[in-house]
This record gives sequence, structure tokens and C-alpha cells, in this order.
Amino acid sequence: MRITLLTVGKTTDPRLASLIEDYRQRLTHYVPFEWVVLPDLKNAKALSEEQVKAAEGEMILRALTPSMDVVLLDEHGKEMRSIEYADWLQKKMSSGRDLTLIIGGPYGFSPAVYERANGKLSISQMTFSHQMIRIMVIEQIYRAMTILRGEPYHHE
Repeated sequence: MRITLLTVGKTTDPRLASLIEDYRQRLTHYVPFEWVVLPDLKNAKALSEEQVKAAEGEMILRALTPSMDVVLLDEHGKEMRSIEYADWLQKKMSSGRDLTLIIGGPYGFSPAVYERANGKLSISQMTFSHQMIRIMVIEQIYRAMTILRGEPYHHE
């Protein structure tokens, strides 16, 4: 089983990019992990919110395969504590399907992406920048792996 984090747009803050790379490298000891960055839309400022979501949605859907278990990071998704997330992730890994977690653009997802998704998760009821949420998601995957292995990273 492979875990993929799919994001729209590059990480512009080099400090965040460095943290993401650090956790990406840590994860390779636990599970095959890939971070896929879809390009920013050109001339996005000239497009309406719905046009941006539709164009980003087309890019996202092209990056997916039918066998992927697709979970969107969405404000209306299910919230979990880290221990619950680790259990959820263990069940996903036991299924044998590749898991793809998706962080959309600033306006969220198109209806077509919601239709393709197998589920939704929320990191918090608070709003965070799409740049910051990347590090939060990858750190939680790493935390879940250490919880599942009984390693001392997580303290409860």
C-alpha cells in the first residue's frame, strides 16, 4: 500500500517546504509515501471561483487512478484525535488499496472531485492556509505511523 499526498500548487515558503521534506523522508521508513504537487493554474485571478475549482478538479481527476482510495482534506470532513487517525490509517493500510489524501486549492473542490472521493477528513474546525495544512497532514501521517509502532513520538 502506498500513501500519496496530492496538493494543488507549490509550497512557496521555503521553511514549510523544508519541514515537509523532513517528514517526507521520515515517512519512508514506515510506508511508501509520495507527495504529488499539481501546478498552479495560470491566470487564475482572471477566473471565477467556480472556474478555478473546475479547472483544478480536472487536474486532480487526471492524477487519480480507479484503484485509489481517495480522501479529501475538507472542512466538512470527519475530525479525529491522533490515536483515532492512526487506527483509521491502519484499517486503510489493511485494505491493500493505495490511499490518496488530497488538499485542494483555496476555494476547495469541484463537485466532480467530491463525487470521486471515498471520504473526507478535517484537520480542524479552524481555517489554515493551504501551505500550512500540508505540513500538518504529513506530520499526522508520521505521528500515526509512530503510534502504530509503539514508538515514543506521541504522548497521550
